[in-house]
Amino acid sequence: PRTTLLFLSPADLYTAPDSCKGRCEEPYSKEDECHCNAECERYHNCCEDYYRHCRPVGFSSSRDAIADEDLLHISEQLYEADHNKARPTDIAINPQYQASPDETGDQEDRSPQPLYKYVNEELFSKPTYASFIKLLDNYQRVTGREEDVTAEELREQDNFLKEVMKTELMKKLFAFLHKKNRYGSEQEFVADLKEMWFGLYSRGDGEQDSSGFEHIFSGRACTGGTGGAGQHQAGGLTPGSRLCLGEVKKGKVSGFHNWIRFYLLEKQGIVNYFSHNFNGPWDTYPDVLGLQFNWDGFYKEVGSAFIGCSPEFEFGLYTLCFIARPGRA
Repeated sequence: PRTTLLFLSPADLYTAPDSCKGRCEEPYSKEDECHCNAECERYHNCCEDYYRHCRPVGFSSSRDAIADEDLLHISEQLYEADHNKARPTDIAINPQYQASPDETGDQEDRSPQPLYKYVNEELFSKPTYASFIKLLDNYQRVTGREEDVTAEELREQDNFLKEVMKTELMKKLFAFLHKKNRYGSEQEFVADLKEMWFGLYSRGDGEQDSSGFEHIFSGRACTGGTGGAGQHQAGGLTPGSRLCLGEVKKGKVSGFHNWIRFYLLEKQGIVNYFSHNFNGPWDTYPDVLGLQFNWDGFYKEVGSAFIGCSPEFEFGLYTLCFIARPGRA
């Protein structure tokens, strides 16, 4: 019989540790730089090319696919449905110094006055605002310390979800995702929201120490290490302080994108506004601001925030991005 010799190049024999080529559905290992199984979407640790090599067929080629045009259309609908956003008279900001790209890393306070000149705090009595603010003291700011979620905190999570789901904005989002075959019922959607935003995951040392809600809306501190150990979801340092959402990694703030959170901490003197590097195109609220600030001794080089939007607008928009473009939102 004839023998056929098959010559393989090194590229055929070697899979890069940061690639999913040839690794789809590979079992999780904490030694891996990134992951290629279905759970990596939930825990935000997929390799960058996961969707090219391992994305399941179905949504991408059917009527259930969420195209860029769909995203634009539903995003504009959510914007129009934000009836709880601030009115122009509810907020006055003082952006002061605009930093150049070369200046954002300088950690220099170029704005002597606070960012917020005035906020109408009657906004905070609205149900979605009030239930959102109650969540802000539910987290330890330092990563690597396991969160102890109390029964009261679980009730606060459920109450926030209940209040946002009463809004036209979140009803529009559910209707869109239901039409796109992502959820069969509102109950299923709410259950996924709770896991997506409040389910705990590890950002280092294997402790269940962070959540999507905490990272995006609140803030944390990680003074040492790089985090990333373990496979789990979407993250001042005064001892005993509990008003602490965002994260700090290697001495710099990570996360912390919410204007309400910023305003409350600036009012307490815990956040010091330094400058801004971008001022959004809109002439009413919500607006977008890119800013630099110091949070109780830790620096945020470039942070972005919607100024004056309701909690449900950010919550809904980020949920849409996560579901429609997992791993790329």
